[in-house]
Amino acid sequence: MDYTQLAQKYGTPLYIYDFDYIKNRYESLKNEFIARKSLICYAVKANSNLSLLKMLCDLGAGFDCVSIGEVKAALFVGAKPYKIIYSGVGKSELEIKAAVNLGILMINIESPSEMLLVEKTAKELNKKVNISIRVNPNIDPKTHPYISTGLSENKFGVGIKDAKNMYLYCKKSEFLEPCGIHFHIGSQLSDISPIIEAANIVSDLVSELQAAEIDIKFFDVGGGIGIRYKDENEPNLYEYAQGILSALKGKDMTIVCEPGRFLVGNGGELLTKVIYQKIGQNGKKFIIVDGAMNDLIRPSLYQAHHEIITPNLSDKSKFELCDVVGPICESGDFLAKDIKLPELKDGDLLVVKSAGAYGFSMSSNYNSRPRAAEIAIENGKDRLIRQRESFEDLIKNQREFV
Repeated sequence: MDYTQLAQKYGTPLYIYDFDYIKNRYESLKNEFIARKSLICYAVKANSNLSLLKMLCDLGAGFDCVSIGEVKAALFVGAKPYKIIYSGVGKSELEIKAAVNLGILMINIESPSEMLLVEKTAKELNKKVNISIRVNPNIDPKTHPYISTGLSENKFGVGIKDAKNMYLYCKKSEFLEPCGIHFHIGSQLSDISPIIEAANIVSDLVSELQAAEIDIKFFDVGGGIGIRYKDENEPNLYEYAQGILSALKGKDMTIVCEPGRFLVGNGGELLTKVIYQKIGQNGKKFIIVDGAMNDLIRPSLYQAHHEIITPNLSDKSKFELCDVVGPICESGDFLAKDIKLPELKDGDLLVVKSAGAYGFSMSSNYNSRPRAAEIAIENGKDRLIRQRESFEDLIKNQREFV
C-alpha cells in the first residue's frame, strides 16, 4: 500500500479500511456455522460507516444495533428488518415506539421495567412485538473491566431467576412474543472458555423455558471474539463454534452471533503525520502527530496498545524510545507511550494498526477538531467513503448567536 500517495490524495489523519480483509473475516465466521441455521449480526457500534454496512449487508449479514440511529442506518443501506436486533440498556419510549413500528427481528430487553415499557408501547400501537431477554450469566470474561459485561456487578442484562420470571410474564402477554434469548459477557476475549460456559448455562435455561412451553427460536451468543493487537492469541473459530453447537445439542434453534471488532478491527488503520518533535525536561522524546485522542481514544481510555509502524522510512537501524502524542490540550492525548521508533523527521508518516473497530465510531470534535476522512481499499483500488469534516460542519447545527 502506498501510504505516501494516500496521504497526498486524502490528507491526514486518515482512516483506511481493507474491505477485502473484512469480507474474508465475515465468510470465515459464517462458514463455521454452515451446518446449522445461523445469522451473523454485525455489531454496528464497532464501525458504523455506511459503505461498510452496505458491503456487509450485501454479504447477507444482519445487524446488532444499540441505538435507534444504528437501526435506521442499517435499514438505510438496505438491510431487511427481519435481520436487525435492537439492544441496549437505556432505550427511550420514543426509540421503542420507532423500533416496534419498523418491525425488526426482535427487541432485546435488559430489565423488567423495560419489558413493561415495551409491552405498553406495543399495546398502544396494537402490535405484537418479538422480544429476547439479555441474560447475565455471572461469568468472568477475563478481559478489561471497562468491556466486561457478563458479571452480576455489570449494568447489562438480568440474572437467571429474573429472566425466567420475565419469560413467563411475556408468555402470558397479549403484546409480547418471546422468541429469542441473548447473552454477551464482554469484548476482546482471547479465551473462549467463558463464552462456552455461558452458552451452557443459558442453554439450560432454554430447556426450562421449553418445558414451560415457551418457544425460543433464536440463541444469541453476542460478540466479543478477540483480535490480535500485540501478543494476544485469537480464538480458534472451529473450537468456538463447536463449543456453542455442543451447548445446543438436541435443540433446533437459529444461532445468532454479533461480531464487531473481530470483523473490522484489524481491517482498519489510522494514517497520521509527524508535525514536530521535542525533548521534554526529563529527556523524554515526544513525537507530535496530527492524529489525536479525538480521532482514536482507545489508548487514552483503555490504555490500549496499537502497533505503530513507519512505512516511508528505509533506514530503520537506529531506534529511539518515545511517546507518540497529539495536538489536543490534554496530558491524556497520546497514541502510544514508551515505544521504540526509528529516527523520524517532520512530515514522516506513521500508521496506527488495528484501528478499524472503535476508532472513528468513538471519535469526537473535542477541541473543535474536524473528524478524519475515511477511505476503503477494495480490489486494489481506494475510494473515499467519508469526507473530512470542515469548520462549517462543526457549526452548522448551532443556533444563531446574539
